[in-house]
Amino acid sequence: MAKLEFDQLLDAGVHFGHLKRKWNPAMAPYIFMERNGIHIIDLYKTVAKADEAAAALRQIAKSGKKVLFVATKKQAKQAIADLAQSVNMPYVIERWPGGMLTNFPTIRKAIKKMSTIDKMIKDGTFDTLSKREKLQITRQRAKLEKNLGSIQDLTRLPSALFVVDVLKEHIAVKEAQRLGIPVFAMVDTNSDPTSIDFVIPANDDASKSIEVIVGHVCGAIKEGLEERKIEKADANAAEAQAEEDGEERKERRARTGAKKERASKDDEEALKAAVASKFVKEDEE
Repeated sequence: MAKLEFDQLLDAGVHFGHLKRKWNPAMAPYIFMERNGIHIIDLYKTVAKADEAAAALRQIAKSGKKVLFVATKKQAKQAIADLAQSVNMPYVIERWPGGMLTNFPTIRKAIKKMSTIDKMIKDGTFDTLSKREKLQITRQRAKLEKNLGSIQDLTRLPSALFVVDVLKEHIAVKEAQRLGIPVFAMVDTNSDPTSIDFVIPANDDASKSIEVIVGHVCGAIKEGLEERKIEKADANAAEAQAEEDGEERKERRARTGAKKERASKDDEEALKAAVASKFVKEDEE
């Protein structure tokens, strides 16, 4: 797994925290110093925590589970959308739908509604509707796509959440905690890290900082997915080989059985011949 470089983080401004007056004391262990009234994040701890989080996410991806990315702030939206899509993971970059996790069955119903509308369009049912009905359904489909399109393939609860700015996404964090879903997050100096399972101390306001950190964890997820693919291919190959070996064993057993049967018949014929020969000799005498 690729390691984060200190200079890379420095160039992206990952070390810039918030004004001292806005800090959360619980972030003290991750603060290196204060400069001009602004807290500076300890990048060595950022590297260590980011690598720890990446390793855990890699294992989650390797096991075939989903990680839900959450970032609704403007400067994070595009990076999250691009990076999450690159590893085929669901994401939320618009308003967090209340009950997204705690009331997941309802969310799934809304997603199924999208599929139903799509089916209507494909089979021609949509064309039989009035103009007013078409307009209503089109608007409904667009709204659902905007809010839920990025989680359309999420058929069950995610195994982890990755959050950019836990202060802004506090509702998502609380829902995950209530369900025991581990939370990975970029945590700035103004946030409380105590409730986060995997804290990555970092500037969560700069787009470059977000790209570097999220890019790092997505790289780890990609590795996990590739490892899963290789293991699956190996398992299929082993299964096919086992079946082939099994067929060969069956054939060998069949051949061995046939040989034994022939040998038994030969022995029987030899015995009959010997007995007949003895009777002939006795008759001659």
